[in-house]
Amino acid sequence: MSDSTESPNIIKIPVPKLNLGMFVTAIDRNNSTVAIANAGQIKSRTAIAQLVKNNIKHVWVDVERSSDTCGLKKVTTQEVPGKPLAKKAIVSRDIQQTQAKQILSEAKGLIKKVLSETFEGKAVEVAPFEAVADKMIESVMDDADAFKCISALRTKDAYLLEHSINVAFLLVTFGKHLKLDIDVLRQMAVGGILHDIGKVKVDNKILHKPGKLTPEEFEHMKLHQTYAVEIMDDTQGLSQISKDVCLMHHEKLDGRGYPKGLKGDEIPLHGRMSCIVDIFDALTATRCYKEAMSPAAAFKILISLTPFHLDQSLVYEFIRCVGVYPVGSLVQLSDERVGIVWEAKNRDALHPIVKCFYSLKHKRYTDVVMVDLLKAEVNIERGISPSSLDVDPSPFY
Repeated sequence: MSDSTESPNIIKIPVPKLNLGMFVTAIDRNNSTVAIANAGQIKSRTAIAQLVKNNIKHVWVDVERSSDTCGLKKVTTQEVPGKPLAKKAIVSRDIQQTQAKQILSEAKGLIKKVLSETFEGKAVEVAPFEAVADKMIESVMDDADAFKCISALRTKDAYLLEHSINVAFLLVTFGKHLKLDIDVLRQMAVGGILHDIGKVKVDNKILHKPGKLTPEEFEHMKLHQTYAVEIMDDTQGLSQISKDVCLMHHEKLDGRGYPKGLKGDEIPLHGRMSCIVDIFDALTATRCYKEAMSPAAAFKILISLTPFHLDQSLVYEFIRCVGVYPVGSLVQLSDERVGIVWEAKNRDALHPIVKCFYSLKHKRYTDVVMVDLLKAEVNIERGISPSSLDVDPSPFY
């Protein structure tokens, strides 16, 4: 039997039992499975008649990709025999996004407070950051899609705050993908939130300069890591992993990074992860001197920085973790509609649910529609950056 029929969602159905909307993946010919090039939902009775005419007795149908109205009952987790699972309350996406907004708001408020206190010379308290990190981890463990959508909303003036939170969130997501221990995830999240703490002592004119830095200005900017070392040394209860994430995100495998010029194995796993995550989030953010880049374009740059700057195998793992079209990113469909990648949990990278709101073809807003690419006749044409649109997508998040 071929791979296409080994999934529990693929079932064998007699042709006379076929209904409109069923997604046919293969035909059964002489007790042998034959994949078909034009796999898809049955749109007319003519297609069923053609199968009968060709003497096809059975076909293979993908239940998940079939229409909800075709008569097939989809298998739920509770129906699978075996050990019963503890029932968990189903939380709506609206509630999940409200919770994600609250976590982000709390994290922003905390970072603002700490930046202000650090500027005044006060020591950082770790406990409040650990509490935020725990909420972030819980959100990722439950369902990261809501958090991804909210964190995709970026503003130029709040870059430092949002970047710190996103780096923490991406480290938790990446760490979960790599099956790291939950305590390590917590320590990485705290390090991510604090990773740019040294910038509080950088000259504001250089920090927010809307153009390329001169060599002298760049040397001053690099001092934020020196300042961070001093701040970390004065912080009680901060783990080594948290410190590493904060102090290693500008190191390079070839030893040409800063502040210590660490090389190869001198940079541990969590340090290498922070390098990747920091660059990716910076590239996909709108800044005072540049527009946001699409995730796909950012992935190309990450790959170009291997193996001398970034760990090549980790970069490819990160791309697998985030997905070619990450939740919260903008995509153009093959019918020229534009939408937000809305849901990707338990789906392959090319078939998320997309929240469509605009037509490039007609240059106007459309009715907001959720398009399930597992069931639709359209596909993702390409990922796009917000700057390529003539309209603001933020109201649709």
